[in-house]
Amino acid sequence: MEDGTDLSPSIAQIVQRLRGSHLHSQLERQAKDCLHRPEIKLESLKEDVRAFLKASGWEKRLQNAVYRELHVQLPQCHPTTPAEHLKEPLAYMRKAQASWEKRVLKSLNSMSTELGVPLARMRPAGEQKDLTNKWNEMGTDEPDLSRFRPVYAPKDFLEVLISLRNPNHDSSEDMTVKSHWGLIQVPLNVRDILQLRQAYSELNLNNGQLGIDDHAHVHPVVVEQDSAAAQQYSRRGCPTGLRSDLWALTLNSTNQPQDVMHYEQLKAGVIQHDLLVDYLIYKDVKLTASNDDYYFVFEDFLYQVMLCFSRDTAVLEHFKYNSATPPKSYIHGKVGNEEFAVLYPPNGVIPFHGFSMYVAPLCFLYNEPSKLYSVFRMMYIRYFFRLHSISSSPSGIVALCLQFERLLQAHLPQLFYHLRQIGAQPLRIAFKWMVRAFSGYLSTDQLLLLWDRILGYDSLEVVAVLAAAVFAFRAENLMEVASLASAEAVLADLSTLKVMPLIQIFLFATAI
Repeated sequence: MEDGTDLSPSIAQIVQRLRGSHLHSQLERQAKDCLHRPEIKLESLKEDVRAFLKASGWEKRLQNAVYRELHVQLPQCHPTTPAEHLKEPLAYMRKAQASWEKRVLKSLNSMSTELGVPLARMRPAGEQKDLTNKWNEMGTDEPDLSRFRPVYAPKDFLEVLISLRNPNHDSSEDMTVKSHWGLIQVPLNVRDILQLRQAYSELNLNNGQLGIDDHAHVHPVVVEQDSAAAQQYSRRGCPTGLRSDLWALTLNSTNQPQDVMHYEQLKAGVIQHDLLVDYLIYKDVKLTASNDDYYFVFEDFLYQVMLCFSRDTAVLEHFKYNSATPPKSYIHGKVGNEEFAVLYPPNGVIPFHGFSMYVAPLCFLYNEPSKLYSVFRMMYIRYFFRLHSISSSPSGIVALCLQFERLLQAHLPQLFYHLRQIGAQPLRIAFKWMVRAFSGYLSTDQLLLLWDRILGYDSLEVVAVLAAAVFAFRAENLMEVASLASAEAVLADLSTLKVMPLIQIFLFATAI
């Protein structure tokens, strides 16, 4: 592994990424330290050092790190493939995403100008001291938020997705009776129910599921510290007492001393500088989690995690495989001069209405801020970013919307047609659930069971399946409604639903 010349491109890429990591320096230190041990012989040096690293658990840590890298790796492509094609292969998707980004950034800049609030400023010493003192009770003394509004809401984003068209696609080629019933009109491959049954075979009605069957077998995965085994185990649900450890293990979120230090550095950045996006975070928490019966008690945790997240430049790494591009701003008076361009916010992610709900459920699992932060960041850069960026990814929001509509059209055509006729397109109701991965709509215990499967299958597809299953469950009532408002009323409260029986029945008991 000295020069990586004889390695495949994917292995070479992983080697390169791990070579500069803290784990690499730890492995080197352990290998050097073990040379003084009596069992290490000069004639079998390499084998003995490897055996020591394996016996002391370092090999397992390396395996977990490689497993994590495999989940965030760019797809295999020709060496000369342009970087933007690796982010998103379809030109019309890239164009739509770029256009959306400009619109969002324009909204943010307009707010800054209208309200006379700078995008960033250094806090005076007194203000820094006050914030430090009230760090654990920020919800008691937040700024005046009456003038601020969310940059955008999910319904604004939905309108953009509805308008997506592939200019090279002739829709008459695959014209069927049902092809134009839905709102999403892009030709993407999404799995039908037979393919889903095969992919999600562990959810078969004959298999035990935690959350349904309390006697389901608990495997000692946590003791083994194996990320791949933890992920596989999560497919059938995590026991409540082990979920926090299993998720952290699946994500390889280790919360080492350097992770705690990184969190403290981000906290210091929050205390030193005030950003306009801070007010958007305050506003979002006030509009969502603070009014939620499950999450209002975590208000201070949400402020801490979200404010630190906005400063974390490590998040920028995920833009290598995200169709989005981090927004740029310019130092005052230097607009348009690239020499004075800076990424804003520092993590490249502008929060929208409901963003804090990606964090809120995790507060039930982790009471240590640095651990909570570390797991949330990994969840975001692996899954949640796909719910608010335009891409052709099978886990992207466009594909999820299309999959939801196709499942509904194929298996509940009468219901779909009825709702369409009364002006209650199903996607207009379900979109807000999917863009938040159902956070804030399901009871927390049921939401965590759903997120178990997102992690277990390393895919957000199950979100679209659940959305279709909810419509199937309420189909009889929905057939009686005569307006969009009535349909929304039928589906207004999902807090009593049991997630896994719904998904299992829809996938494995639906007639084909």
